[in-house]
Amino acid sequence: MTLPMRGIKVVDLSTLLPGPMCTLFMAEAGADVVKIERPVGGDEMRSYVPKLGADSVNFGLLNRGKRSVAIDLKSEAGREAALALIARADVLVEQFRPGVMDRLGLGYETVAEKNPRLVYCSITGYGQTGPKSEVAAHDLNYLAESGMLALSAGSDGAPVLPPALIADIAGGAYPAIMNILFALRQRDQTEQGCRLDISMADNLFTLMYWALGNGESGYGWPKPGRELVTGGTARYQIYRAADGRYLAAAPLEEKFWQNFTRVIGAPELATADGLDPAVKERVAALIESEPSNVWVERFADVDACTVRIVGLDEAVKDPHFVQRGLFNRKVRMPGGAIMTALPVPVADAFRAADVVRDSPALGGGEPRFEHDV
Repeated sequence: MTLPMRGIKVVDLSTLLPGPMCTLFMAEAGADVVKIERPVGGDEMRSYVPKLGADSVNFGLLNRGKRSVAIDLKSEAGREAALALIARADVLVEQFRPGVMDRLGLGYETVAEKNPRLVYCSITGYGQTGPKSEVAAHDLNYLAESGMLALSAGSDGAPVLPPALIADIAGGAYPAIMNILFALRQRDQTEQGCRLDISMADNLFTLMYWALGNGESGYGWPKPGRELVTGGTARYQIYRAADGRYLAAAPLEEKFWQNFTRVIGAPELATADGLDPAVKERVAALIESEPSNVWVERFADVDACTVRIVGLDEAVKDPHFVQRGLFNRKVRMPGGAIMTALPVPVADAFRAADVVRDSPALGGGEPRFEHDV
């Protein structure tokens, strides 16, 4: 099988989550990814807990199939070694604050002189330009300043901490890999590389397309707990059952809503306005009258878009996901321990057949690509 990224050489200067996830996608599709790390400690993610052997499981999940090279970028010898690698690379991914790569002597203009075909991808919180470009921040801060966090509220009206690192992944890693692939395709046509400026905060606005549409149309800027997907309707809601577990109900379309109201024993609500607070209260009372397992049985063969909320420990055992092979691939950590690999959105047709791949030991490789002579 010919992997789509085979022959593509990637220098990974990123740490923690967004960049490493982006280069993981490329490694899974056959790219040769060389991860440059600090000689002492390496990527900070290595030190996180929990650990499996010397490294954190987080590091192993994000760096499967790559090779690590320990280089001190602040030394002249280290800079020259990095430049030698970059001169032969197709893609560079970095995640420093704006200006740091220039100060290291590895800025785009410098390396593009040596390698004009290079796709140089910079991932930052607020982008390379603008008043906030050098502000220190994390995922939660980007959510807060983009307006996304304000749309998520608990029963007391306060914003709720999201359970996923949305900006890092949906605002950073995913746009980065997408634009890298666009740039490589453009290079096929022009023979020229380019600089990519990936802002995690910028890319959050894409995820709020409906909210922007509401505001721009004059319908009104959305509020938490009031809109179609923020808790304002009985048709898109979380309901507590008698056993303390919860149902996720999303019967938005008429046919689903009719089925839903019939199953809960209130067919008269089929024509009711889901935005009416009284309707939400009625539905909530009916759901809370029975334990969740009863509702699971009643909705089992009905198209009503209603399911029980399960924990991650239950989800990974779901026969559907197991049958689809999401958790078949493995990571071998330094020292030999093996764990389940991170499921990634790379089609099986584009991935190597080897099920077990290594997470690299710090500095375990040479500063070269696999097929360098």
